[in-house]
This record gives sequence, C-alpha cells and structure tokens, in this order.
Amino acid sequence: MKALTLISAFVGGAIVGCGAALLFAPEKGADVRSRISDILKKHGCHCSDDEVDALIAELSAAEA
Repeated sequence: MKALTLISAFVGGAIVGCGAALLFAPEKGADVRSRISDILKKHGCHCSDDEVDALIAELSAAEA
C-alpha cells in the first residue's frame, strides 16, 4: 500500500505541475486552450471548448 500511495502522489504532483506549466506559459490563452483540447482529444477525451475552459478555470482556482 505504501508504494501505491507514493506512486499516486508522484503522478498527482506531475499532473498538477504540467497544468501549472501550461497555465503560466507565455502564450495566448486561446492557443493554450486549443493545445490542451488537442492533447485531450489525442488521448481519447473529447471535450468541447466550454469544458476545456471550465477545466482551466478550476485549475486556476485551485492554484490561487
């Protein structure tokens, strides 16, 4: 159980770090949102633009 907890903490931290890097990247917001949408679609998660916007807003609120 301890190894599973450590692995999930690492994976969770990596996901949050990637999200923060995307949010603070010096690109236009529309470009970042389209990249996030493309990445999600490539991995089988088909999201609308509104859903991606909601995801970004949720991640931004979690960091503040």
